[in-house]
Amino acid sequence: MNQQLTSARAGRYIRQPTGYRAFIPASLPPEPPLALTGELPGLLSQADRALGRLDGSVLTLPNPDLFVFMYVRKEAVLSSQIEGTQSSLQDLLAVEADLFDENMPRDVDEVVNYVRAMNYGLTRLHELPVSVRLIREIHNELLQGVRGSRLQPGELRYSQNWIGPPGCTLATAAFVPPPPDEVPQALGELEAFLHRDDGLPPLVKIALAHVQFETIHPFLDGNGRVGRLLITFLLTEGGVLHKPVLYLSHFFRQHRQAYYDHLQAVRERGEWEAWLAFFLRGVIEVAAEAADTARRIQLLREKHRAAITDRLGRAAGNGHRVLESLFDRPIVTVADVKALTGTTYAAANVLVARLTELGMLIEMTGYARNRRFRYEPYVRLFTDDLSVERGE
Repeated sequence: MNQQLTSARAGRYIRQPTGYRAFIPASLPPEPPLALTGELPGLLSQADRALGRLDGSVLTLPNPDLFVFMYVRKEAVLSSQIEGTQSSLQDLLAVEADLFDENMPRDVDEVVNYVRAMNYGLTRLHELPVSVRLIREIHNELLQGVRGSRLQPGELRYSQNWIGPPGCTLATAAFVPPPPDEVPQALGELEAFLHRDDGLPPLVKIALAHVQFETIHPFLDGNGRVGRLLITFLLTEGGVLHKPVLYLSHFFRQHRQAYYDHLQAVRERGEWEAWLAFFLRGVIEVAAEAADTARRIQLLREKHRAAITDRLGRAAGNGHRVLESLFDRPIVTVADVKALTGTTYAAANVLVARLTELGMLIEMTGYARNRRFRYEPYVRLFTDDLSVERGE
C-alpha cells in the first residue's frame, strides 16, 4: 500500500485560515478496507471466546448486578486516573457511604460523576440508541459541578481544541482535532456508521468507533472518559455482553503510552490494523481477568456463608442477610445492619462485631461513634491491581 493512500486512510490535515493545520477524519469504515489477515482473525476469535466465557461466568453469579456494581466503580476510578485524578476505589466507596475525610483527593467528585454518567447511559439505552444525542447527555452528566463544568457540559465545542504537552500551542500541538464547524457532520457520520449493517464484526466496529470519537474530540473537556464509556455502551447495545462488565480502562492505563501511540498512528499513517490488534489483546486480557474475578467472588461468598453458618448460631440468618447486602453496598454502619435485620441496635452491634472477628468487616474511621465498616475481602478483589491507593 503506497504511503499516500496509507496516510490518508484515517483522514487528512487541512490548513485553517489562521495558519494551523487541523485533522478532518475520513468516514468509516476505512478505505482501503481493513485487512483482517495475519494475526487478526486469531485475535478476533480469541476475543469472542473470552467474552463468551466472561458472560457465562457473570450470569452464573447469584446476583450478577452486584458484580456490575463494583466493576462500574472500578472502571470509574481507572478511566478517571488516565485523565490525571488521584482518587482510589476506596475513596469513591467512602464518599458514596457519606464518609468525610479531609485527606480525600478533591477530584473524587469527578469519579462519582463517572459512575453517575455510566448508570445514566445504561438506563437510557433502554430508550435511546447510542447516538449523538446520548453522547451529549452522557457528557452533561459527567461534567456537572466538577473540573471542566464551565466548558459547556453536554454541548459540542464551538472553539478549537488541541492535544499535546502542557504549554503547547496550536502550532506545536501533537494533534489538532477538526475545527468546530466540522464536528457535527463528523459525529453524524460516526452515528450512521454505528447503525449501518456493513458486515463488520461487532468488536471491530467498536474498536474503530473509539478511535474515531477520540479523533473528533467533540467536547472541550471529558473526551477521553466519554470515549471509554462509549465502548461499554456499544458492547451492551450490540448484545456482545448481557451485562456491562468489560472495561478496557485497566488495559489502557497499564499501556497508556502505547494506547496514545496507536491512536496517533491511525491518524498519521492509517494503521487501523495495528490498533485493532492492540484493542483485541486488551479485550482478551481484561475479559479473562474479569471472569477470574467473578469466580473468586463466588468462592468468597461460599466461604463466608459457610463461616457464618458454622460460627454465628441463631444469628446466622441475619448474618447471611448482611453478607448478601455487602455485595451491593460494601460499606455499612451498625444502624444499617439494624434496619436490614429488624433487630435492636445492641443486637446489630454484636452482629457487626462477630463479622469483624471473622475477618469479613474492618472498621474504617477509628472513631468510637459513627463507625463505618467495609467488606474488606470483597473490596480487595477489585483493588489489588490498582496502584493509586492513598497511604500505600
